[in-house]
Amino acid sequence: MSKRQAEIHRKTKETDIRAKICLDGKGKSKISTGIPFLDHMLEALSKHGLFDIELQAKGDLHIDSHHTNEDVAIVLGQAFKKALGDKKSIRRFADFRAPLDEALTEVRVSMDISGRGSLHFHTRPGAKWISHPALRAKPNSTGYTLADAKHFLESFASHAGLTLHVDFISGDQPHHVIEATFKALAKGLDCAVSIDERVKSIPSTKGKI
Repeated sequence: MSKRQAEIHRKTKETDIRAKICLDGKGKSKISTGIPFLDHMLEALSKHGLFDIELQAKGDLHIDSHHTNEDVAIVLGQAFKKALGDKKSIRRFADFRAPLDEALTEVRVSMDISGRGSLHFHTRPGAKWISHPALRAKPNSTGYTLADAKHFLESFASHAGLTLHVDFISGDQPHHVIEATFKALAKGLDCAVSIDERVKSIPSTKGKI
């Protein structure tokens, strides 16, 4: 089986982004978005998902990080979808929990490579602050808020054709909550895109995803 890989270049008046992804990789990455914490999260996505990712972005960061954050997610989602091809024999569904450091931080990510991109956030009592918009966007040392992460995941899921549910079980540190989310996403994607040798066709009764 040939490696599933793709390359996307997207240029607008706000950003210029090139991305290359190999789904059957070794977790190697070369990433520069101009947003240090996002670089760190995408490196984690590559490492824990065993995806090889090269991504270079230039954006209007002199204004703010919004356009770059969103457009990186769009390009990565498009590359991910293109690399999947017809999705033949993939496992399609995945569910993964990722705890991080203190026992109070845990995130669960569930997904379906359905072709219908959407993001759904769920909050439990242990992470109730996340459900409040003002707190969700509260400043932290990374300069990257949970609101930024939410927008990234919305854009990525939409363009990758991924139905994505993120369940915040507990947690009070924005850095840890975001990092746990990206790590759970990585492991979930690794499972969902993996090949099940028993499945000889596209995993849908419709015959198409």
